[in-house]
Amino acid sequence: MRYVILGASAAGVNCAKTIRELDKDANITMVSKDKYIYSRCMLHHIIADKKNIEELNFVDKRFSENYKINWIKNTKVERLDINKKKVILDNGESLEYDKLLIATGSSSFMPPVKNLREGKGIYGLRNIEDAIKIKEEAKNAKNVLVLGAGLVGIDTVVGLLEQNINITLVEMAKKILPMQLDKRASLRYEKLFEAKGVKIKKGVRAEEVLLDENSRVKGVKLNTGEVIDCEIIVVATGVRPNIDFIEESIIKINKGIVINNRCETNVEDIYAAGDVCGTGSIWPLAVKQGIVAGYNMAGIDRKLEDYFGLRNSINFLGLQTVSLGLIEAPDENYNVDIEEYRDAYKKIIHKDGIIYGAIIQGDISYCGVFTYLIKNKVKISHINKNIFEINYSDFFYINENGEYRYIV
Repeated sequence: MRYVILGASAAGVNCAKTIRELDKDANITMVSKDKYIYSRCMLHHIIADKKNIEELNFVDKRFSENYKINWIKNTKVERLDINKKKVILDNGESLEYDKLLIATGSSSFMPPVKNLREGKGIYGLRNIEDAIKIKEEAKNAKNVLVLGAGLVGIDTVVGLLEQNINITLVEMAKKILPMQLDKRASLRYEKLFEAKGVKIKKGVRAEEVLLDENSRVKGVKLNTGEVIDCEIIVVATGVRPNIDFIEESIIKINKGIVINNRCETNVEDIYAAGDVCGTGSIWPLAVKQGIVAGYNMAGIDRKLEDYFGLRNSINFLGLQTVSLGLIEAPDENYNVDIEEYRDAYKKIIHKDGIIYGAIIQGDISYCGVFTYLIKNKVKISHINKNIFEINYSDFFYINENGEYRYIV
């Protein structure tokens, strides 16, 4: 059986490993535009000059040899010939496949801001080359502007804090980390970053990038009219799936490649996993999709039952936070309980005895319990105690043989 895997990050690597473990005789080829396998979640360590490329590797150095994978590096996919079941590469070569996984990831989205695409000194943060360029340019710059205060934007700021440079963070929403946190939890991070000298502009957007006579960035004009001086811009305003080589009339696309719970596309023998599916840029979800795809490609039925992609574990400037499911109540029918003590902030959103969301900040003990309860929609109506005191023991009982059993 000939397996071709496009992409060498979380989804692609875990798919390849799974197939090899299930099929010792499989012919596995992995194609990637990258020269290295590395964690994109760790790119800010490159900017901070705290880690090198090898230290970002999340597999064994001899991964391709140990798993007998033909890894074609530094190569892009030109197009797919679905009728002939071939992958055409940008070097002119073609690969025939019996089963194909598309796990080509995503690229930084450049919003429609005047001069943003034309200016020099403007970067996204999606690959190792981006991180290296940002690090090198920051050494000779005085000011940097980070556009977008989601996880990638905040990661960028954390990396830049290690450089001797003025940082301005611009976010359209009224808070930073708007998809992960509520206003109160977000505010604690804002105060920590401001204490480090970061200037934060919320509820505003970039209107124009100002360029010098050499098309170098010299500033950004906001919609308020304010001009912020900067020599570097890092754009962290979202991503778009890498699907330029795909004919949308053949493979179904909706903000990414559409897949079912077996990670199958609408085309027979073609699977997809990770960011390219547009299901959220979350590492654990990409890993799970890669594994599920690997099983099904190898002929073993496996379904992705856990779509719990709304868990975010955050640790910036020493403050730990876990965000689960809903961060705000959708309507007045939901109950919201809040508990604060010392440096801890906890918020739970529930309705009809089921917890639908939680933010646990500072003291994150027992967050695993709430992860399980939210993921499985476990009823807690029978538990007669403070909702913040729920722990694992509330879901066990001892039977007549003295054995521990789950109640749920």
